[in-house]
Amino acid sequence: MNYKEDMKTLNNTAVLDNMFFSTNSSRAWIGLHDGQVLGSWGWSLSDTSFYKPGETEFRQWKTGQPQYDNPCATMFGTGLWDNFYSCNKAMYAICVNVKGSDVTFVTITKAVTWTEAQSYCREHYTDLASVRNLTENRKVYDTTFTQYTENIGSVAWIGLFRDSWKWSDGSSSSFRFWKKGQPDNKYGNETCVAADFSNSGNWEDWPCDMERAFICYGPPTSVSKRVMKVRFENKNSLDVNDPVVMEAMLKQLKQKLRDQGLNDHIKLSWRKQANGKVFHTEDKKTKDKEEEG
Repeated sequence: MNYKEDMKTLNNTAVLDNMFFSTNSSRAWIGLHDGQVLGSWGWSLSDTSFYKPGETEFRQWKTGQPQYDNPCATMFGTGLWDNFYSCNKAMYAICVNVKGSDVTFVTITKAVTWTEAQSYCREHYTDLASVRNLTENRKVYDTTFTQYTENIGSVAWIGLFRDSWKWSDGSSSSFRFWKKGQPDNKYGNETCVAADFSNSGNWEDWPCDMERAFICYGPPTSVSKRVMKVRFENKNSLDVNDPVVMEAMLKQLKQKLRDQGLNDHIKLSWRKQANGKVFHTEDKKTKDKEEEG
């Protein structure tokens, strides 16, 4: 999934002039909402083709973990996992880079929050690190803690997380585009999400009973092309291959479609023949033969 293109499409969809509410008029509801109950643990990289059967369930928790409410997981210098730290704590992180069957891990050598790490990994690599088995767990450990122990300390973000945010269409996408410091549940009941189009479409949590513009989506429409043969009776001996004449004829056809309510769904254009022209003069024998047939 191309998350950058999705956000570009979302930003292009928003027309700020049509958001006529008196306050927060640059914001519009999207389909993410808080289900209130923390879900099960899952990987930031949600592409099912990346995992063999059972690999999405692999865990290497410390004994007795996870025992905290924090929904983001870390790997420690022992190679074991924990959820002790808040997702807003800045620390090193581990990305995964997937190119076909080649899977490599990369350490981010600057302190970032879990959400910042996810965004960075998705922009520069594939995603935050998924760990599918013991072999990969050792590979991640060797990539990070044997090289950067002096700077990193003993802990780094990986891509395992759980959260209560759900998509209204039932999608399992883990993509998030939160504004820095969000979600913060400032008013205690902020269980719906709006995109702020004055800030690159970044997301904020808000109370659901506030009035907002909103953005819907539907399945992509299929586009089919059809070639139709058109016959004109040239009573005025016009040069029908003249671009001005062709444009005038096209406008007439479009008007006929508009009269039948079809203009919004059909686009018309002329198709050139091998000789570079659109129209040719029909001889009488060909016309008579077609009419007989």
